[in-house]
Amino acid sequence: MARCVLMCGLAGAGKSTVARALEADGWLRLSIDVDAWEQGYRQHPLPGDVRDRVVDAHRDRLVVALSREADAVVDYSFWSRAMRDEFRRLAASAGARVTVAFLDVPLATLRDRLDVRATGAPAPDAIDVPAALLDTYAAGFERPASDETDVITAPDAGDMLAALRR
Repeated sequence: MARCVLMCGLAGAGKSTVARALEADGWLRLSIDVDAWEQGYRQHPLPGDVRDRVVDAHRDRLVVALSREADAVVDYSFWSRAMRDEFRRLAASAGARVTVAFLDVPLATLRDRLDVRATGAPAPDAIDVPAALLDTYAAGFERPASDETDVITAPDAGDMLAALRR
């Protein structure tokens, strides 16, 4: 049975670090940031039509991969319960076992990481997220609820990878 991991967490939590490690293990990685970057978009939030096009293409690629029993990791923030539920249904319909990988990192740590990120060269997985935008994201973030029984929570990428690789 194929596995589908939905990365979940705020900017700077380590989602892409985990997703890239799974990709190196042979998993299909679907990253909205990478695909938007390849289309020339360097800032967040993305324009709605761009985001919608990328997500639509990812839905299709995900179903095909999972139906062929390939493991896949979806490298988004999955900030809303509605989107997590949508992708759960999509992956389950393709016969996959779904795990939501929630990186629960303190806001102060995220701020520090994003400050460091802002001093480096921009890259698809390291787009500058100013403090005010992080605050907006944090205010709208819907943490996984206790009835979401497929969630693994970890404080950092290393712990999450260890849990996912068990």
